[in-house]
Amino acid sequence: MQEKVEAQNILSMNSVEVLYDNVMLAIKGVSVQVPKGEMIALLGSNGAGKSTTLKAISGLLKAERGRISRGEITFQGTDITEALAQKRVEMGICHVIEGRRVFEHLTPDENLTAAAPRGMSRSTLNAEKDKIYAYFPRLAERKNSQAGYLSGGEQQMLAIGRALVTQPKLLMLDEPSLGLAPFLVEEIFGILQKINNDEGLSVLLVEQNALAALEIVSQGYLIENGRVVMHGTAEALKSNSDIQEFYLGGGETDFHNVKHYSRRKRWLS
Repeated sequence: MQEKVEAQNILSMNSVEVLYDNVMLAIKGVSVQVPKGEMIALLGSNGAGKSTTLKAISGLLKAERGRISRGEITFQGTDITEALAQKRVEMGICHVIEGRRVFEHLTPDENLTAAAPRGMSRSTLNAEKDKIYAYFPRLAERKNSQAGYLSGGEQQMLAIGRALVTQPKLLMLDEPSLGLAPFLVEEIFGILQKINNDEGLSVLLVEQNALAALEIVSQGYLIENGRVVMHGTAEALKSNSDIQEFYLGGGETDFHNVKHYSRRKRWLS
């Protein structure tokens, strides 16, 4: 039965702990599963451990003097806990880092070309570009402009497009809504949902904007102080009274503006 469950998950993160500088424990026994073809959200406030969780999966911890000190990560049934970051990319894990990292001196079209895996044929690259431009018409309109002059939303679309051109099996996005107007967040999240539906692409989404994230994902994990404190379907999380008060603002305000709580979080009691 356990093997069957593992086979249904493209990614399994089991009781993972991460240390920085061999001193600071950033995440503490985190377990996350991403079923094949589903969109999963990691929710929580700044410093909760969400970005560290993604870096543990993509192999980017070493660059920040971090390491997995306990636990196991498997991708498509293969243990990748000690695998190099490049190996994980080759296996199909793509991590879009927070901050819209694009080559600003290149055009969007040149950015997509630069992101293509070594050995990808020109015909395959052109087909991938056509698909990306179909999903992101704004990029098609600006494909020959300098990327540094694109709007924040357009740069985020380009960052996602650069990830898609690698033909990933698991797409991980770190705060794609950060600094964007609500209408752009709605547009980008809608496109992500369409890609997931059309391509069956597995997505792991880190978000502070819990309200937007829970509209497009099937399940969510709430991380606080480096631990998973809640996990459930998107509908269950949206209807949970604690989530509503602390992360959805009781339905009256957004996540970023919730500062004062009328009661203590139950999981901290």
